[in-house]
Amino acid sequence: MERSYNFLAYGGDVTFFRSKRTNDLKDIDLAIMGVPFDNGVSNRSGTRFGPRSIRELSLLVGSFHYPWDEEITEKYHIIDYGDVGYSVKSDPIRYMMEETYTYKHAKRILDSGAKLLTIGGDHTIPYGMVRAASEKYGKLALLHFDSHGDSSPGFSDEKVYHGTFAYDLQEEGYVDMKKSAQVYIRTSMYDCGYNIIYANEAFELGPEALAAKIKDIVGDMPVYLTFDIDSLDPAFAPGTGTPVIGGPSTREARATLRHLQGLNIVAADLVEVNPIYDPTEATSLAAATIAKDLLYLLLEK
Repeated sequence: MERSYNFLAYGGDVTFFRSKRTNDLKDIDLAIMGVPFDNGVSNRSGTRFGPRSIRELSLLVGSFHYPWDEEITEKYHIIDYGDVGYSVKSDPIRYMMEETYTYKHAKRILDSGAKLLTIGGDHTIPYGMVRAASEKYGKLALLHFDSHGDSSPGFSDEKVYHGTFAYDLQEEGYVDMKKSAQVYIRTSMYDCGYNIIYANEAFELGPEALAAKIKDIVGDMPVYLTFDIDSLDPAFAPGTGTPVIGGPSTREARATLRHLQGLNIVAADLVEVNPIYDPTEATSLAAATIAKDLLYLLLEK
């Protein structure tokens, strides 16, 4: 397909930014993996449709690289790895997170030397990817954009869902809480020692100073970045399962991400897009655009 037709979003293959759909990891810089899974939600289901919706809207985003200086997809070898981690088994959460699916595929991608961007799906999905990334790079700093802390004890309470990964992964030793930050938080959950930057503080700092504070916390640690779309104000991302008012605009969140360039981000995910609750597709458009920002952070250290 000629590059000149890539801006015509209504035709062609529906892959992430027109990337080649393949599991061949030879000479790959980054793989995009979908996890259409929402068995861990506590409120409104439907995020299983997130990866497909984000891919579709990425066709509108793919021709534009503003405000970045160059087109990332033309500079690096990026593939669409396809979807993993979904099933109708009796214990779908364990099936999704363990060796059978997300962990195995994340490990395969990272061990090849490629970076990994995962699109979900609900916020239960980071378990497998964080474990695989930590095994390769050592203990990680978790950079967590969200309106919720997702820090309820999961395994110890035998209740794993999309509000438990932040607690469980530090308890397992994969994440260094003191070098990690949770950003734009505006709800209360179990405090297990993360550096929490509540939304009002983030607004007072502004994107540049907020990014500087995050960099001071993280330092030179290898970073796993997880971006929950409900970190945005629902005026900009209504299509999500548990929206919370008082969040940043797309412009403010993207500006913060741009100022984070230079961090050692080894893998990332973007989760909780629920297209059922947004017929305008604005949420999926925001997610696809932010996902492209994450490509720059992953590849342009």
